[in-house]
Amino acid sequence: MAALTGKVAVVTGSSRGIGKGIALALAEQGADVVVTGRTTGDGPNTIDTTVKQINEMGGKGYAIQCDHGDDEQIAALFAEVGKRYGKIDFLVNNVYKIPNPPAWGGGFWDHPIQVWDDQVGIGLRAHYVASWHAAQWLFAAGEGGAIVNVSSPGGLSYHFSSSYGAGKAGLDRLTKDMAVELEPKGIATVALYPGSVATEFIQEHAEAQGMDMSTMQTTLFVGRSIVALLMSGEAMAQTGQIAWVEDLAERFDVVDEHGKRPPGYDQREELMAAFRAG
Repeated sequence: MAALTGKVAVVTGSSRGIGKGIALALAEQGADVVVTGRTTGDGPNTIDTTVKQINEMGGKGYAIQCDHGDDEQIAALFAEVGKRYGKIDFLVNNVYKIPNPPAWGGGFWDHPIQVWDDQVGIGLRAHYVASWHAAQWLFAAGEGGAIVNVSSPGGLSYHFSSSYGAGKAGLDRLTKDMAVELEPKGIATVALYPGSVATEFIQEHAEAQGMDMSTMQTTLFVGRSIVALLMSGEAMAQTGQIAWVEDLAERFDVVDEHGKRPPGYDQREELMAAFRAG
C-alpha cells in the first residue's frame, strides 16, 4: 500500500506548472487528488489531463473546474469536495495568475492596475478564501493535516514587480499567522520556496529571456520534495516556516524524474543575509 493511500489532497491551479507537479507527486504515493483550474479538455495543460496522469501513476484524480477569482466558485469547489470525501488531509494553495503580458521589470506605473488583482488577488486572496472553506474539512480529517502555500523567494527580495513581491510577502505572513491559529488543531501550515523551476510558462519564454534551463528544478521534483515532508509526519515541526525545496530534497533524499537533484535558489545566501540585515 502506498504511503498516502486514503489521504485526500486538494491542489489548486494544478492543470500545469508547480501545482501539477505536486498533484502528480501526491499521486505517486497513492493519494486521492482533487485538481482545480479553469481549463478543461484533452489538451496538454488541462485539469482533465492532469487527472488522467494521476490515475496512470496509481493515484485517484478528480477534476473540478474553478475560477479562483470567483468566491462563489471556490465555495462550490469545497462544498463538492466535502460531499464527495467528507474530509481534506492536505490543501495545497498553488493557483496563480500570470498577467498578460507578464509584469517583468519596469515600474509599477508601467503596468495596468489589473496586475495587482492578478498577482495578489489570485496569488494571495484566493488562498485565504480557499483555506477558509477548507478548514472545516481539514478539521474533519483530524490531526496531521497541512496547508501548503506555494510562495517564492520574491517574498524576501525584489522579483519581477512590486505587486509580485507584495503578494508573496503577504502569503508568507499569512502562512505564519495561520500556523498560530491552526496549531491547536494539529494542522501544519508551511510556505514552500522552490528554486528556478522549468514550468511550461518558463519553457515557453526561456529563449527570449535568455534563461538556462539545464539546472532548473522540474515541477515533479518540487512536488516530490513537499510530499516527502507531508509523508514524514514532521510537518508540524516546520509549521509557520519557509520550506525550501532544496532543503527538503536533501533531508528526505529526493530526486527528480531523471534521477537528479537540481540545485536550489542560486542567490539564497545573499538574499537571506540582506533580509536579516533589514
